[in-house]
Amino acid sequence: MFDDVPILSIITFIPLIVALFLIFITHISGEDALEQLEKNAPRVALIVTTVVFILSLLLVLNFDPSTADYQFTETFTWIGGGIEYRMGVDGISMLFVVLTAFLTLLCIFASQSSIKSRMIEYMVAFLILETFMIGVFCALDLILFYLFFEAVLIPMFIIIGVWGGKNRVYASYKFFLYTLLGSVLMLAAVLWIYGYAAQEFDRPTTNIETLSNELDLPVGAQTWLWLAFFASFAVKMPMWPVHTWLPDAHVEAPTAGSVILAGILLKLGGYGFLRFSVPMFPDASVSLAPLIFWMSIIAIIYTSLVAYRQKDIKKLIAYSSVAHMGFVTMGIFVVNMQGIQGAIFQMLSHGLISAALFFCVGVIYDRMHTRDIAFYGGLVKAMPVYAFFMMLFTMANVGLPGTSGFIGEILTMIGAFQYNSWIAAGAATGMILSAVYALHLYRAVIFGEQSNDKLDNIEDMKRHEIAVLASLAVMVIVLGVYPSLITDITAVSVENLINRFNVATGQE
Repeated sequence: MFDDVPILSIITFIPLIVALFLIFITHISGEDALEQLEKNAPRVALIVTTVVFILSLLLVLNFDPSTADYQFTETFTWIGGGIEYRMGVDGISMLFVVLTAFLTLLCIFASQSSIKSRMIEYMVAFLILETFMIGVFCALDLILFYLFFEAVLIPMFIIIGVWGGKNRVYASYKFFLYTLLGSVLMLAAVLWIYGYAAQEFDRPTTNIETLSNELDLPVGAQTWLWLAFFASFAVKMPMWPVHTWLPDAHVEAPTAGSVILAGILLKLGGYGFLRFSVPMFPDASVSLAPLIFWMSIIAIIYTSLVAYRQKDIKKLIAYSSVAHMGFVTMGIFVVNMQGIQGAIFQMLSHGLISAALFFCVGVIYDRMHTRDIAFYGGLVKAMPVYAFFMMLFTMANVGLPGTSGFIGEILTMIGAFQYNSWIAAGAATGMILSAVYALHLYRAVIFGEQSNDKLDNIEDMKRHEIAVLASLAVMVIVLGVYPSLITDITAVSVENLINRFNVATGQE
């Protein structure tokens, strides 16, 4: 269907084009027209994100899961010197495109009632952010990937810094500086690879397929390059101990900003490990895997304990995200079928569950303007519908069988057990702790004693809030009951990645 249509470029750049159009119209409009545009901007953004989501679903319908080759590819010379504009998706990256389009649509829909000022600028920032996020998952050129990967920082920095809480400026700068520092090292590694590839192939190239499949890097160089890429990806996830920017960013970000931060941006690091660290630096991935396992287990246990002690709901969920990303890194670097399949599933599942939890926080924050756990209690009486959704997503976050959270965790645990039973045992401790902090939060907010008179007249969920959470609930349950919707699409690409890794490291 899309043989002669640059569908990936269309999906990627439609939001950017509309955002630039809105900026242009804003600058030439008079005061009356500007006021009208302020009202219509959310509708325009909603239409655009809906179109992008529908197109992403068409990608899935036209995708061939029986091959590991990149599909819907587009290529043309861009800067020159071997640097191309090359786009394409495989079974791993395509699902992240769909997740990005889905969550952005929900964020735009939910933000229409929660954002009270500078609506045009807010919608423009989100549309630009969507372009950069989708670009990361579609880019098949190393330089193009790096540009999208770093460009994501700019609109998110603005979203936190302009529409965030009272400490938003501090949180936005901390987020920007942490992620930028790691990316400088990655840029140095990218330039080194560019120069080395030019010598090896007698021509410069930044084609990710060529670099992954044909470039044979010295073991010593692999280690330094792996560490340079690791510096960027670890901060993005974030991994312990470079995770401290995340709670501040979540607390200060608006609800939709937290949703995208947890649902998509945290997945960029895991995607980077799958796309670059494992296939391009296989020997270094083997030798440095113990470092990853130690960091993952510490993250799972330590941040779960820290989450239990939080008084702010958003901070608790933010630390929970760090713990869940520990399962992802553990699953990726055991480099077996269950581990990597589980890591991908966990990233997709956590994108849905964490988004839902932050939307749940936004529901009560919009009413009471506080996220203090001690402020709430007994919400089940006045907000039974809210209590139901909060229970569902809390159970999914814990990993209750029948929800998508269970599938991702159990697959990564099986993969880790096949690699080393002690690693699996350490991660299992975190699964127990996750139930402790999640149920503690639910009990305090929903079933705790209501001692606050301000909660007497709190309103239950509105229709548009129910629509957002119901759509996420359906996905969480469907994927929990029928996980092959994901695993059938990713299986061949994952198997191909593992086979190439085993050949490169002499394990096969």
